[in-house]
Amino acid sequence: VVAELVRAAKAQGLQPGPLALSLRGDFVRIGSAYEQHKVRSPDCFDILVPLRLPPHLEPRPRSADGHGPRGAFVCGLRARAGWPRRYRPFAEGFCVELQGRSHLSSGLVLRWFQGHLQRCLGAVRYRLQERCRISLSACPGHPPTLHILPCSDYVCCHISMAVRLIPAIPLGDALYLTALPPDGPQAAPAPEALWGLNASRQEQRLLSWLKEQAPASSCHLKCLQILKGLRDLRGQGLEEPFCSQWRRVLSSYVLKTALFSLLLQGPLEAWDERFLVERLEDLVLYLRGCLRKQVLMHFFLGNTSLPDAVALPRFLKEATPVNLLAAFDGATLDMVAFQLINTWIQAPHIIRTYSSPRYLRPALTP
Repeated sequence: VVAELVRAAKAQGLQPGPLALSLRGDFVRIGSAYEQHKVRSPDCFDILVPLRLPPHLEPRPRSADGHGPRGAFVCGLRARAGWPRRYRPFAEGFCVELQGRSHLSSGLVLRWFQGHLQRCLGAVRYRLQERCRISLSACPGHPPTLHILPCSDYVCCHISMAVRLIPAIPLGDALYLTALPPDGPQAAPAPEALWGLNASRQEQRLLSWLKEQAPASSCHLKCLQILKGLRDLRGQGLEEPFCSQWRRVLSSYVLKTALFSLLLQGPLEAWDERFLVERLEDLVLYLRGCLRKQVLMHFFLGNTSLPDAVALPRFLKEATPVNLLAAFDGATLDMVAFQLINTWIQAPHIIRTYSSPRYLRPALTP
């Protein structure tokens, strides 16, 4: 279904002319659903949809340098002679000014992408109407979600699937820039000139290498799943604003980064499934140490200690290292570290209490 929609959107995107965005025609499966460590909404998937910039116009990413959160990038535009007169229509439709220069706007690109897919949905819906029912929904500041309900005579096949389609600016070497998501449902969107770096393909290559090197019964992905599940269950018993801080600090990306860092510190044979509890405790303690030190470095940006078998693009090798915890104050990280250990100690009780379908969130208490 995604392939049909992307093909239709690419064909229609070629009609306005060369000075507009268009789809490249392919898509990239990313995220935990394809990496075998998903814990929630098993029928939800994330897919990158690479975009094509007009000819002679190239993305030029650089560090945000104080304009946004740590690890964010500003996507400038580099053009040949004739800018901005020749590319003025594109600049007015997709760019914002920052320090006197035109920068590609993540917000404007996202709004165009949502509208473009919505316009193309009719043709796809008509072709697929005997196989499934499809619709597209979008929230401001978030990528659109494609909802797919298969048409089948079998009851078990009536499973609704949600596919989040994320527009991405290709940088080459399987690297992409994507819009920064809001910090929370009520949070304001990030400044439109800012983009985040997506290195999902490099993560998938690392996971493939680990699968080859580790024992056949390795438990490293299971450890990640369990820790993500404990994080979610514990969050159900926390009150705001700490609940949101808990989920932001212990994001799935932070947990996966901690796992990657720990995996490369010792022999992979130690991750045999027989040692599941020991390795899970190691992961919790390692993460607590990072929270106390207020340092957990991005696994790919500027990391020179990766195995030779996991080749990194030059852009990642030469990038400035980024601390994923730099956006949080010490008091918040200390509270999360304390609650993390408390969650590990009380794990059986938390699982019994919060995984029951009859669980109701308790009333607010002092």
